[in-house]
Amino acid sequence: MRAALATSGLLLTLCCTPQGDPGIGSEGYQDDFERTQLGDDWHNTGGPWQVRDGALRVRGARNRPLWLRRVLPRDVRVEFDVKSDSPEGDIKVELFGDGSSRATSESYTATSYVVIFGGWGNSTNLIARMDEHGPDREVGPRRPVEQGRVYHVVIEREGSTIRAEVDGELLAEMDDPEPLEGRGHDHFAFNNWESELTFDNLEVTPL
Repeated sequence: MRAALATSGLLLTLCCTPQGDPGIGSEGYQDDFERTQLGDDWHNTGGPWQVRDGALRVRGARNRPLWLRRVLPRDVRVEFDVKSDSPEGDIKVELFGDGSSRATSESYTATSYVVIFGGWGNSTNLIARMDEHGPDREVGPRRPVEQGRVYHVVIEREGSTIRAEVDGELLAEMDDPEPLEGRGHDHFAFNNWESELTFDNLEVTPL
């Protein structure tokens, strides 16, 4: 059933997958946001994303992600610093999506793995395979986001396993026997619902 749904979803997203985005080579990719504009490396799907004071800031994107215009390596480490200035926490990113998906209504099903730290009123940490409300998501140990604290997040995918850590501690881990990969599942995005977030010091490293 999952294979059929994944295949159907892939066919639907191929039409909107960005063409010509360069791959990330052995040197990796970095962005410290030390500028005043988002720049050509980023595709804003309609959220209030902005670069200010040397960091990426957002509040109320409502699942309109900011996609990196780079094709990810199959096995990769993505790391960044993040702070939530909202009591609800709710830090969210997407990994191995199509590079263009966004919410067009209140409901949103991603084309990626969705990693959430402090979701649902700062109560849940998880990795979801496309549907963050789906039954096959993997929920990690309880650890709420502290308002105003800067965290270092590391997400890795090797083989069939995707693992997320915060400050060296497990956030959540998923083993997916049918990993999202290839065209339509090869981009990274910062995402957001309503919380006020600051992202910085993005690094993408092939494994």
